[in-house]
Amino acid sequence: MRSFSGRDILSLKGFEREEYYRIFEVCDRLAPFARDRRNTDLLSEKTLVTAFYQPSTRTRLAHEAAMIRLGGQVTGFADAKMTRAGDYYQESIKDTVKMLEFYGDVIVMRHFEQGAPHEAAKWASIPIINGGDGWGEHPTQILTDLYTVHQEKGRLDGLRWLAVGDMRMRTMHSLAYGLTQFDCPITFVSPPEMSLTDEFKEELELLSLDFAEAEHVEQAISEADVILVEPVVQPDYTKSRDERDGDVGLTPANYKITRELLSGKAKSDAILLHSLPRMDEIPPDVDATRWSRYWLEAFNGVVMRMGLLASVLGAME
Repeated sequence: MRSFSGRDILSLKGFEREEYYRIFEVCDRLAPFARDRRNTDLLSEKTLVTAFYQPSTRTRLAHEAAMIRLGGQVTGFADAKMTRAGDYYQESIKDTVKMLEFYGDVIVMRHFEQGAPHEAAKWASIPIINGGDGWGEHPTQILTDLYTVHQEKGRLDGLRWLAVGDMRMRTMHSLAYGLTQFDCPITFVSPPEMSLTDEFKEELELLSLDFAEAEHVEQAISEADVILVEPVVQPDYTKSRDERDGDVGLTPANYKITRELLSGKAKSDAILLHSLPRMDEIPPDVDATRWSRYWLEAFNGVVMRMGLLASVLGAME
């Protein structure tokens, strides 16, 4: 198994099965600090740099909270418009990263351009963590989801997944890559214009993912052990900021997970995930049901980032 020390976390494509379990093990060891709201001095001599070219709540703050829990320091930016990368100069990723590497020991980057963190990793002498790149991938979110399922179910192999939403999303790409390492059949449900591309389906077939597609959640929810939902009402992820302009529409019934649907169709022990933010695809009255795990997912987002930071900085090798 490859060492995590000094390693970039850019994609789940090529992530090996044993590596998932290694990160899960590290997370298990660090979770008590987050659960008990305690800090440790594990990374007291390290600094995290956040480079966020797109808005973020959970991904940026979870990384920052994780670093603080581990005793480290945080610096960086949450709005590229406040930097030379976002003003008149439009400073390049290379020049920005070559500067940021002197300010800390690891960089987490979110960018509206697919592949931007990969470009950063070419020039940085410190690890780069992909916090979401356009329509590309979101590896730390799916590592969080897989860890949540493993914690709740005690396993990953043999679980059936249902993924509902926009299949162009970075989370869906990372999910598909992640599940190639486990015996996890998955059904994708999305509007036709948001379905898996032919090229991506060919790639998943080559990677031996057992997947199917359906037009309505009701066609697959009864067999699902894990239901992962994302919005079908989406911003344009190729923009640095895509704010609402008037009515953005509502989620069609085909792609909504309601309390009635769960009560009537879902397995009693199925778990429901959502990386958030949500629109109306999961109504608030689902929050208090036995299926919802998205608040636990949010907690585990801190734990997973603790595990990744401790691993790539060599403190938990």
